[in-house]
Amino acid sequence: MAGSARKTPIKRLPMLPAERALKVIAGRWKAVILYHLFDGPRRLSALKAMMPGITQKVLIQQLREMEEHGLVSRAIFAEVPARVEYSATSLGLSLEPILLALCQWGQHHADELNEKHRLADCIIRPRRAQHAHMA
Repeated sequence: MAGSARKTPIKRLPMLPAERALKVIAGRWKAVILYHLFDGPRRLSALKAMMPGITQKVLIQQLREMEEHGLVSRAIFAEVPARVEYSATSLGLSLEPILLALCQWGQHHADELNEKHRLADCIIRPRRAQHAHMA
């Protein structure tokens, strides 16, 4: 467990800022995991239940990568049995509008290529603006 306290990322990140950003959020499940953490801390079992298509091994791997890159923090509570909660850091939370924009761009791209029928629904939605269109 001594290696888990590492503060520097295992893999060197690209020098170009846009490429660096894409590398940090790349991964099939990272955006979905972050989306579920935008609402607050979650236990591993709760995250797994929200994403039935992910294996526990991949979930843990993605969480560790995001923790190494400063997007997610892990809190271990001294209880029996031990309780572990994951939460989005302020750096991770700052990705919310970016992930929303990427989702919208992906929809636009599919529209332009007449492939919208192949697209899944965007899981990431603007949470704070949900009540604005009720007027």
